[in-house]
Amino acid sequence: MTTIDFGCVRENVITADEFTMEKARKVLADETVAVIGYGVQGPGQAMNLRDNGIRVIVGQREGGASWQRALEDGFVPGETLFPIREAAEKASIIQFLISDAGQVSTWPEIKSCLNDGDALYFSHGFAVTYRGQTGVVPPENVDVILVAPKGSGTTVRRNFLAGSGINSSYAVFQDYTGRAEERTLALGIGIGSGYLFPTTFEKEVYSDLTGERGVLMGCLAGVMEAQYGILRKNGHSPSEAFNETVEELTQSLIRLVAENGMDWMYANCSTTAQRGALDWRHRFRDAVAPLFDELYESVVSGKETRIVLEANSAPDYRERLHKELDEIKNSEMWRAGTAVRQLRPENRA
Repeated sequence: MTTIDFGCVRENVITADEFTMEKARKVLADETVAVIGYGVQGPGQAMNLRDNGIRVIVGQREGGASWQRALEDGFVPGETLFPIREAAEKASIIQFLISDAGQVSTWPEIKSCLNDGDALYFSHGFAVTYRGQTGVVPPENVDVILVAPKGSGTTVRRNFLAGSGINSSYAVFQDYTGRAEERTLALGIGIGSGYLFPTTFEKEVYSDLTGERGVLMGCLAGVMEAQYGILRKNGHSPSEAFNETVEELTQSLIRLVAENGMDWMYANCSTTAQRGALDWRHRFRDAVAPLFDELYESVVSGKETRIVLEANSAPDYRERLHKELDEIKNSEMWRAGTAVRQLRPENRA
């Protein structure tokens, strides 16, 4: 293990130096990995495993867009691409990567395909943690494991091809064979994780749901809308408001944060920006902290899970979803974004 010193706490993580790709291949040498679902996480994980020499097949509903995508990615019907049940029956490790709501309806079929000593793999702790709501209760005679990349499936693949990988958390919920952890780590290395850090199914889903609703997506979008709106209300042009709100963040500042951290980004900005950011960050933190308390409690209590499952099971969910997404897409701010992106030098070449 590699030990990271965070100052107040030390954490042990796993890298490819300790758990090599060669070791991962040996651990999985006699396994067939079925990636069930080819939507968000499925493509990146399946292709990375395949490229790393792991025996992987894909299970997907026939005839749809995701089936076609798997075909285009080189999976062959009858050889490495099968209907869901057939793929699950052929596997010793089932990577259950259908959407959280989709796992609820698909679970009886998947459960019937699990054999003694198989491994059931998740990339999200949702279904198992909230099993009282989802009905996903794994049988006792299988390993139940998790590797959760800290990024979208697109990034999992993109970073793998770039040779950088993406960090993932890992957990063992049930160790029936005595090999659950080494299977988990082998799969984590196989999908191209930059490094692997331990968690539990509960902590993974609590942090994930909080992050998605908070800084990563919900909070980010809300704060951007608020700043853009106040600039426009005070007479700034759409181009000026969008560039100051989104473009400078995504094309410049966040890249500096990614390189060396927030303090380094501050140190590489003007003294005027430094002073203002240092003074105002505490006010923003204190303003939103109560909202994050409320959000975290909503996640832990299962309220957020109920909202997700109820919304996704509604017959008009897709129609309502597209309407909500179109409201964002057609807002002035994101129409401005479309125009600004088209004017980037790489898009004008």
